Amino acid sequence: MKIINSNSAPKALGPYSQAIKTDNGFLFLSGQLGMDPNTSELKNNIEEQTKQSLLNIENVLNEAGYSKNNVVKTTILLSDMDNFSIVNEIYGNFFGEHKPARSTFAVKTLPKNGLIEIEVTAFK
Repeated sequence: MKIINSNSAPKALGPYSQAIKTDNGFLFLSGQLGMDPNTSELKNNIEEQTKQSLLNIENVLNEAGYSKNNVVKTTILLSDMDNFSIVNEIYGNFFGEHKPARSTFAVKTLPKNGLIEIEVTAFK
């Protein structure tokens, strides 16, 4: 097992790693908020937070030697399900023809009062 941390993604807000790579090829990424890694501040709206969350995920994947095409499962947490269609469009553009399995949930509150958090599992 190997701990993965990327300087191109926000530091963990608590006692956890950005990702864990297992010996059998699985990579488990902790949830990524739409937080700028340089300022640790959330982006302003759901569009910007979604794009930043996906960029943070891509940066952690790259740090581990994976790509978004290695993602097999995603979980999206939304503070407001009314944002589902906006997130769906951005998410679809990000993954393109690659279609990982996915779950999406509405939650009461996210860390730092974020609007979205996305976690992924990858395999290669």
